[in-house]
Parts: sequence; C-alpha cells; structure tokens
Amino acid sequence: MRNAIVIFTKVPKIGDNKTRLTTERGGILTVEEAKEFYEASLLDVIDSCIAANCGDVYICQNLNGDKDYLNQLIESTFGKEAVKEIFTDEGRSFDQGMQYAVDYIFKDGSGQRLADSVFIMGGDIPSLQPSTIREAVKKLELIASSPQAFTCVKQTEIVNPTIGAGIIESVDQEGGFNLIGYTYSTPFSFNGVFYNSDGVTALDMIAFKAAEHTIPIMLVEMIPDIDLPVDLASFLPVLNTLKIVQQYDSNIMLPKRTIRYLEELGLQTTAPVTKIVD
Repeated sequence: MRNAIVIFTKVPKIGDNKTRLTTERGGILTVEEAKEFYEASLLDVIDSCIAANCGDVYICQNLNGDKDYLNQLIESTFGKEAVKEIFTDEGRSFDQGMQYAVDYIFKDGSGQRLADSVFIMGGDIPSLQPSTIREAVKKLELIASSPQAFTCVKQTEIVNPTIGAGIIESVDQEGGFNLIGYTYSTPFSFNGVFYNSDGVTALDMIAFKAAEHTIPIMLVEMIPDIDLPVDLASFLPVLNTLKIVQQYDSNIMLPKRTIRYLEELGLQTTAPVTKIVD
C-alpha cells in the first residue's frame, strides 16, 4: 500500500503561530517566541515523519503562507528530497482544508492518485514518534484487508477497489485527534468534523461517521498537541521523561529542536506543594 504522510500546517510567521500561548492572549510567550517555538516543533514533526520511512512526506500549507520561506527552511534542514511536495490549502475552513489535503492526494480515488492511503497530522505535536506513525500504517493495512473493509466500500463510487476501507486515529487531551489516516476507498469526509451545529467533539464525530458507514476503525497512542499554556506546562515533564527514557530505549526519537528552544527560554513546570498534616 502506498502511503502519503501529510503535515497540515501554517508557515512559521510572527503573529500567525500559537497565538494562544502569547502574552497578548493571556499566555507566557511573546509573538516572536511563539513563532520560534512552533518552527522548532514543526521541524521535529517533519523529522519524525521522515524517520518513520513508511510513505512519501507532503506538506499542506496555509493559503497565505510564505512558500519560499518554508521551502528554504525544509531544504536547509533536511535536503531537497526529504519532502515530496509542498502544496497550498485552498479550503476556507478547517473541515474544508483537511478535506482538500485528502482530495489532493487521492484525486477522487482515480488511477492518478498519489497514494492509496493518507495520514494527516499537525505541526504542533513535537513528541510524535516514528514508531507511532509506523504503527498507524501497520494497523490501517490490517483493517483495510478485512472482509468488512470491502463491504462498506459499496457506499462509494469506487469500483473493484484493491484496498478496503479503514480509519486510524489518535486521541488528544481535549476530545480531538492529532493523527488520522484512511484509505482512498473509505466513505469518509471531514464535513462537520470540526464545525457542526450540535457541539459534537471532533473525536466523537469521527467515531459517529465510522459507525454510520460501518467503517473499521482503530486507535494509536495519544499524541498531545500544544495550543494553550496548560498544554505547554504539561508537555515539559513529557520532554524531561523522554530524555531519560531515550537512554534505555533506542526507539525513542527526541524532539531535539523543541527541547533546545524551550531550554533556551528557561521554562520549567512545577507542581503545587501540598503540606501533609498528621
């Protein structure tokens, strides 16, 4: 199965990235620091996707982002051949943008499609491990070959698919997801996932859509993203733990750029001291 790993991201730019972490929005970072933090995170995510070595890596960037800057950043860090292609999101909402990225890869499921499956993730999950991506690919290959995977394909216009339907996703700490993958024959769209009138969470909506169309679905481990100051505070102990664990587990890939930048900022997480009363 040919896999496309798509990183859905804004181009790093002061005032555009992680604004909810900035002092202007009640956070702790300047707009310049938020941009530098996100850039480090994005590069670490790209690094993990390349290291996973289980599909072509694509980047879907925001419409108004500086593509030349992003190209130069990636080429100077990873070389010209590391990322297959950078393409521009033309959706007007998050739902439409995610769907555009999928449609760009699948080409309506035609023979011209760029891959048989697509895995989409954001640039703000620096603890993402190559092993998690490989696990997602392996699980999707497994469920997409099941009898049920071919039964639900009948709901699509795809005739005689060679690969069945299936969805793989992670969960995050706020009722959402930070990785989702599915095959070209899967009767799924992002319509109403992030924006719906019923207040349904993104994670619930994917599960509801899978159940409605009897699409086989599986999970990989939780991948935390960093949107809010509380996310950043809870992420710092994760980094400290990864640094120690990596000494004993060679499968762990440290998000070295994110670690280095946060260490430069001198940020630390503390827990409230509880006085024990006899």
